[in-house]
Amino acid sequence: MRLAEQLERIAAAPAGPRVGAFFDLDGTLVSGYTASTFFTDRLRHREVPLGTFVRTFVAAVDGTLGGEATRAAIEGYAAMGGQTEDTIRDLGERLFVQKIARTVRPQARELVRAHQARGHTVVVASAASVYQIAPVARDLGIEHLVCTQLEVVDGVLTGEIRGKLLWGPEKATGMRGFARAHKVRLADSFAYGNGDEDVAFLAGVGNPVALNPYTGLRKAAARFGWPVLDLRDPPGFSVTDLARTVVALGGLNAGASAGLVYGLVRGDRREGTRLGVSLACEAALRLGGIERRIVGLENLPTGPAVYVANHQSALDPIAVASILPGDFTVVAKKEARFDPRALLGSVLLDPAYIDRSDSASARATLAETAERIRGGTSLLIFPEGTRSASQVLGRFRKGAFHLAIQAGVPVVPVVLRNTGELLPRHGRVMHPGVLDLAVLEPVTGWRVDRLDAQVNALHDQFAATLADWPQQ
Repeated sequence: MRLAEQLERIAAAPAGPRVGAFFDLDGTLVSGYTASTFFTDRLRHREVPLGTFVRTFVAAVDGTLGGEATRAAIEGYAAMGGQTEDTIRDLGERLFVQKIARTVRPQARELVRAHQARGHTVVVASAASVYQIAPVARDLGIEHLVCTQLEVVDGVLTGEIRGKLLWGPEKATGMRGFARAHKVRLADSFAYGNGDEDVAFLAGVGNPVALNPYTGLRKAAARFGWPVLDLRDPPGFSVTDLARTVVALGGLNAGASAGLVYGLVRGDRREGTRLGVSLACEAALRLGGIERRIVGLENLPTGPAVYVANHQSALDPIAVASILPGDFTVVAKKEARFDPRALLGSVLLDPAYIDRSDSASARATLAETAERIRGGTSLLIFPEGTRSASQVLGRFRKGAFHLAIQAGVPVVPVVLRNTGELLPRHGRVMHPGVLDLAVLEPVTGWRVDRLDAQVNALHDQFAATLADWPQQ
């Protein structure tokens, strides 16, 4: 079965919260195993015995081990005994940002969105702990978890499981208990799993899907007539992608250099900057194998503006700059002034460098930037302040909007959907694909006394656009 067929099945299903969509975690929503990521990190810090790690890892990747898998998982959780809950929770958040976020399958994200669009009750059901699942669930906008519960006493994990390990038939039992408590009709519901141990779990709903199944589950699906859906894994490292990235960086620098030379020869810095930015961005995207799919180009104003965009990737500035009309600059922390990687960009764009340790100096720099905007130079800024590990938006800082007020110009929202998949936050290699941008209508009427409400409304608009992407 193709993904499009499953999306059609979801669209044809009854709407509303009485229809459930139960997703396994490891090997289903994410490619790989969160347990191995957890225990590898703890092994490196000598917080878990090597033997426990090996048994847990082997059990995680081989659903055919039966009781061995259960014992290994219990041993793995026992090794957490003595750690504070805050420590393990922080570990889960850190590992999600550093490693797990990039393993979320983009097509699994589409399945989740399709169920959410129908108002279904979406659940992650897994033998994993809440510390592994919660960051992934939050990233996908999933509220409900059915998972193994670990015992905590006075804020410290005891190493014991509260209740039962939700592996194999116990996961099916946990799903049925959730359905009773939330009045979910399992006969109308969907479940997605990949392991041989997920047969009972999938058999418990009217619409089971074997997703990237192991051999045993694939055979069971054929026997019971269940659909099989094989999703693509997130792109990994390849020599071809590495070579393409090197060539793209070369094109970026060559385009910027050409613009600088042109401006010097013609004695027109502004024209040289426009040409350099255009050549650099086009070359980087084309040579990197990235095609742009843009919605809302007609919303770009002719005059200066403050352009704000969400931030997932080092690719974001190139993506947004490739569509901006006229001159623009950026705001950067002062430490970036001497970064050799940004040398050409610094010369080309003349960024406004902010000294965050000196508030008076920062205010003066921002005042100068507002004057530049009034003079016709737009500003590109990422109000989250740092790259997000996923599509979940961070809080918007207010500096960009104060500048719009001071300069008397509109704020133009530019929403980026999938740059984090083309170049992950901690990645160094670009992957070819389609890059989605949506330019929303300019927002005017910014006022200091209403700024909190206006910024929150814009944040909600970004989130709504990401959840329901506009059509061309």
